[in-house]
Amino acid sequence: MNSNVNTATSQTLPVYNKRGQGAEIWRRFRQNKNALVGMCLFLVLVSFALFSEFIAPYDPIEQDLHNIMQTPSRQHILGTDELGRDIFSRIVYGSRISMTVGLIAVSIAFVAGSALGVICGYYGGVLDNVIMRFIDILMSIPAILLNISIVAALGTGLQNVMIAIGVSNVPRFCRIIRASVMSLREQEFVEASRAAGATDLFIVMHHIIPNCLAPLIIQATVSIGSSILQCASLSFIGLGIVPPTPEWGAMLSTGRDFLRKAPHLTTFPGLAIMVAVYAMNLMGDGLRDALDPKLKN
Repeated sequence: MNSNVNTATSQTLPVYNKRGQGAEIWRRFRQNKNALVGMCLFLVLVSFALFSEFIAPYDPIEQDLHNIMQTPSRQHILGTDELGRDIFSRIVYGSRISMTVGLIAVSIAFVAGSALGVICGYYGGVLDNVIMRFIDILMSIPAILLNISIVAALGTGLQNVMIAIGVSNVPRFCRIIRASVMSLREQEFVEASRAAGATDLFIVMHHIIPNCLAPLIIQATVSIGSSILQCASLSFIGLGIVPPTPEWGAMLSTGRDFLRKAPHLTTFPGLAIMVAVYAMNLMGDGLRDALDPKLKN
């Protein structure tokens, strides 16, 4: 009889998921096919960036004036440009530039925007008004114009491009974490920690920021794609990466002069930019669905 009772009890007791939160997020993420496609494309781009020397068949800046503007062939699978350089090799090496700019620029925006957002959301008052009015000014300026202004002031080059793009992305992170902090600072667990004598720094680092990471991670993922696009835009108008360094936007800029004669000079770099931005957007959408507790099943 005891065995029957135990059996009946085991059937009525809820079954708790013993997997960690990370495993649960991954389970929901991998159920999204679009997110998996985006992740696979992102991993391909990362592989290109990390192993460019082994993947690219040619030196990206080596010229071959006897084979200029060749159409795709077995020797050059994506053809050659106006100086005889292999386009596939330049796209592979260009992924290193684009991914570096995207990751570092977003890291700058992530750290600076999060710091400002925490200060505004946690303390409020006059400091909040001053910082947020400055953030509003930055948001009122189109990103491309702000990037052009900063690069024009600092000069061209990879480092200055990353700084310019990072600064233009700070307002988004600042506003996101400010809204999250304002809703969390009055929660019971924060009040309990404050009553126990915890310092503001301890509360922010152990209670506030961990509960704000989900929207920040989603924003960071999407911002990497937009940063790659902004970098290409700056290079396209001559304010980004200095030639002959292979960069997708610069390849588009030089290839437009030969658009009718050799359209592949612009087609393949344009596709590379599109795939990179598309992959990050797909990953961002997938992370949003996976990290949203309302979508748990």
